[in-house]
Amino acid sequence: MNVQVLFHDNCFDGAASAAVFTRFYRERVRADARFSYRGLSHTAGGAPIDASVFSGAEENAIVDFRYSQDPRLTWWFDHHVSAFQQPGDEAHFRADTSGRKFHDAHRKSCTVYLADVARERFGWDPSPLADLLHWAEIIDGALFPSPQMAVALEEPALRIMTVLESTKDPGLIPQVIERMQTEPLAAIAASPLIAEPLAPLLARHQRHIELVRTHARYERGVVSFDLADEGVDSLNKFIAYALYPEARYTLWVGQGPSRAKVSLGSNPWRPQERRHDLAAIASRYGGGGHPVVSAVSFKPGELVRARAAFSEILAELSE
Repeated sequence: MNVQVLFHDNCFDGAASAAVFTRFYRERVRADARFSYRGLSHTAGGAPIDASVFSGAEENAIVDFRYSQDPRLTWWFDHHVSAFQQPGDEAHFRADTSGRKFHDAHRKSCTVYLADVARERFGWDPSPLADLLHWAEIIDGALFPSPQMAVALEEPALRIMTVLESTKDPGLIPQVIERMQTEPLAAIAASPLIAEPLAPLLARHQRHIELVRTHARYERGVVSFDLADEGVDSLNKFIAYALYPEARYTLWVGQGPSRAKVSLGSNPWRPQERRHDLAAIASRYGGGGHPVVSAVSFKPGELVRARAAFSEILAELSE
């Protein structure tokens, strides 16, 4: 049996969900299954998942990513509010009778949600992966005790997260997924697989901190900045809260080789002050995510559109 696991690419929760699903499947569904892994990324305008990704496997699972009506999708777990983006997606999901497709937008991480479903519905024991579940919930739920911890990147899980979010090596994340199933996070973080690419990323992280410090503007509860001219389209989302702990929201626009991007976030250490559904705002521009954190991707040549969206959203969040 060939099983392909399609996961949210460049994401700790996506990789951890793929690892948990694989171990569950081997232990409760079919021990001799052969697994392959493929990352899925959000595209400009919320285009449907390319049907070609489902070819070549007898079973296809999507974890931590939006829904597809493709009949070759046999397992699905997600926790995003924006899971149903194409017309008919939600109705198709509701009509499914396989008992193998699950969605709960109230869950902090897909990893823990998947483990809970596997335990409750299929009698699987996820306890050997307790540390992985613990950190997936902290990272994807932004449950850090302080923004300083999230920015310092000293914990093994946060070092793995940093590499996963930045890597362009197509072979690295599948290796991490395999190792997450049996190895402690500390051992993975200390291995050359993570330690070698991490060193330049930590240096870049320090540069990002200084860029945010230099470019950020704080007004009416919102930290906003534009890093498009700096060639930045991804950074640690907690930097702004470490610099401006009183902020209600962060909003920034950036650009890389393959996209322009607008990122929206709310301060997880001041949740009572959030007054907007950020996923709903992002969805108006073809993006999505969670009510507390979301993003919109634009094509590389659409920086003008991205900056226009940035300005419109800033005005709304500052009201």
